[in-house]
Amino acid sequence: MMHGPQWTGVADTMNGYQHSTRRPPGLALLRLLAPVFATALLLVGCEEKNAFVPPPPPKVTVAKPSRQTVTDYLELTGNSQAINTVKLVARVEGYLEGLHFQDGADVRKGDLLFTIQPQQWQAQLAQAKASVQAQQAALLNAETEFNRYSRLFEQKAAAATDVDHWRFERDSSRAALANAQAQVDLANLNIGYTKVTAPFNGRMGRRLVDVGNVVGTGGEETTLAEINQIDPIYVYFTINELDLLRIRERQQQAGEGDYRTRPVPVLAGLANETGYPHEGRIDFAAISVDPSTGTLLLRAIFSNPDRVILPGLFVRLRLPVGRDRDAVLVPQIALGLDQIGRYVLVVDDKNIVERRGVKVGQTFGEMQVIAEGLNGDERVVVNGLMRAIPGREVTPETQTATAQPAAGGRS
Repeated sequence: MMHGPQWTGVADTMNGYQHSTRRPPGLALLRLLAPVFATALLLVGCEEKNAFVPPPPPKVTVAKPSRQTVTDYLELTGNSQAINTVKLVARVEGYLEGLHFQDGADVRKGDLLFTIQPQQWQAQLAQAKASVQAQQAALLNAETEFNRYSRLFEQKAAAATDVDHWRFERDSSRAALANAQAQVDLANLNIGYTKVTAPFNGRMGRRLVDVGNVVGTGGEETTLAEINQIDPIYVYFTINELDLLRIRERQQQAGEGDYRTRPVPVLAGLANETGYPHEGRIDFAAISVDPSTGTLLLRAIFSNPDRVILPGLFVRLRLPVGRDRDAVLVPQIALGLDQIGRYVLVVDDKNIVERRGVKVGQTFGEMQVIAEGLNGDERVVVNGLMRAIPGREVTPETQTATAQPAAGGRS
């Protein structure tokens, strides 16, 4: 057993001697404590560099509202309706002999559409004419006898009753002749009914009776087809009483009349169309407001040469109601909505964000009219809204806000 420090000998075969490789205890301890000292020095250095420096205010983009003249308008909805709709019916009895149109075809006023058997009515016309001739002969005889007995009565060669009798026969013959002539007119009218023609320029529906059927029997009307006139075309819509009163107030202030004294333009667009490509005017307004709905019925008329607007379609309408010559507009992206209502964020002269409640007006493209809440000199946040917190400071970068054309055109 060995006592005391242990040494490990290593033979150096080249030099022929031995030397010790035992490490002194102090050196090992120093190596163990070196990382601790290094960590302590690092912590001391970090404490000196981690002094709190507040971050710079967030950057936001601001723009001043634009001012320009705009046309105020109402956006409404309505339904189209043919300006004229007629059910073509058989007004005389007979076989349907002829069909002279294609289902759904465009026809012009006076075009022949149906032919009903005319022979019966031609025979009645001949009968009525013969009756006229018979009554003319009876009248001639009655007038001759009346004149003869009148002269005889003056010569006291005939009784007064004979004169009265032939006066009655004369007057009765005159009435019978008038009746016979009326029967001729009626027969001519019935012959005219055997040919059904288009009452106006329009579009035919499908035929409801085929050739060979008896029509007009039993005193009942037989509907043959339906025809619509859709150029021009009507669009019916309603306006609520608040908008109605606002429009009437503006008209009074401007000294303008209603649709009866000046044209009131209306723009229209179908569900699949962009904007309002159809131009028309109001040509009718109901005489009273419906008390159950609080609305007034209006009608506009539109040119429809291409037959694009069919009866019964849903139609979007834009109705100009006045001009605002100093409107304040901001980009729609600047508007926010919370439980209180619509608002925009503005930056004051100290670069502090402020919530500003607003009342909005019409929309023009990407711009929104601000009816109340802004005077046009504010710096409105248009980008970086999530970084703009009311009451906090920001770094504003100015951008010019330009409004799109807002004259209330077809866009």
